[in-house]
Amino acid sequence: MRYSVGLAVLAFGVAGAAHAETWDMPMAYPDSNFHSENGKAFAACVGKGTGGDLEITVHAGGSLYKGDEIKRAIQTGQVPIGERLLSAHQNENPVFGFDSVPFLATSYDASATLYEEAKPTLEKILANQNLVLLYSVPWPPQGLYTKKDVESAADMKGVKFRSYNTTTARLAELMGAVPVQIEAAELSQALATGVAESFISSGSTGYDSKVWEQLDHFYDIQAWLPRNYVMANKGAWEGLDEKTRNAVLACADEAAKRGTARSQELNDYYKEELAKNGMTVAAPSDQLTADLLKFGQTLTEEWLRSAGTDGQAIVDAYQAKTGG
Repeated sequence: MRYSVGLAVLAFGVAGAAHAETWDMPMAYPDSNFHSENGKAFAACVGKGTGGDLEITVHAGGSLYKGDEIKRAIQTGQVPIGERLLSAHQNENPVFGFDSVPFLATSYDASATLYEEAKPTLEKILANQNLVLLYSVPWPPQGLYTKKDVESAADMKGVKFRSYNTTTARLAELMGAVPVQIEAAELSQALATGVAESFISSGSTGYDSKVWEQLDHFYDIQAWLPRNYVMANKGAWEGLDEKTRNAVLACADEAAKRGTARSQELNDYYKEELAKNGMTVAAPSDQLTADLLKFGQTLTEEWLRSAGTDGQAIVDAYQAKTGG
């Protein structure tokens, strides 16, 4: 009798274990980065919301897959879920760069409106790539980090410039700088070894990488607000029952709101911390602003040509709503 009860308990335990599912979730940014913290909160929400039926384990800092490997890993089912900066994949589809069109959407409200107009097209493209979009969170507005005073774009000539997508690489070329593709997790080492001397990114990246150890200036040019996207493999997603999917979507909605609010809260804090650590934090000069706006117009025209009717429709719908 004891043997039978033992078998029954064992069988129940095995069935329970089989019912539960664990998903590994690679993220490219440090464990303390607000995107990673938001991802961990999302994972905790999913575990609670599904009653433990789906547990998500976050692997931050590129520890499981490097940033440029994450999207492919999700697509091919090496992992069921992950986070990636989609503008880094403009070579696959130019529409992925909609959130990095210079000076198109330079505030959180504008970024939200632009995303709202782009989302249906984005979801369609991702679906064709075996991906399901769960949520997206913007970075703070992008600024220019340098080792020296920069009064105009001419001062950037020959500078080794870290790029993270097509827009930043092309902007470097227009400024006469030398673009070098570097993932965020490798930025500190690249700056320390002289592989990179300047870059455009948010205050968050500068703070996470302690760039004040190598760089002196942050110009608050507020060029655009790129977005990170949490995506699931379509097969893995469709393998979940409806109740579990609904719980995940509810957590994703919370994560989008929480992450955006946190990004906005931290925007000024990051710049204050850069200044506290000895960096000059300033608005760009009139000449640098004029140069960047000119380059931005060139980049916008190039992006619209490459993104075709989909890109034009996104911009037209956005401008109709904002009057821009």
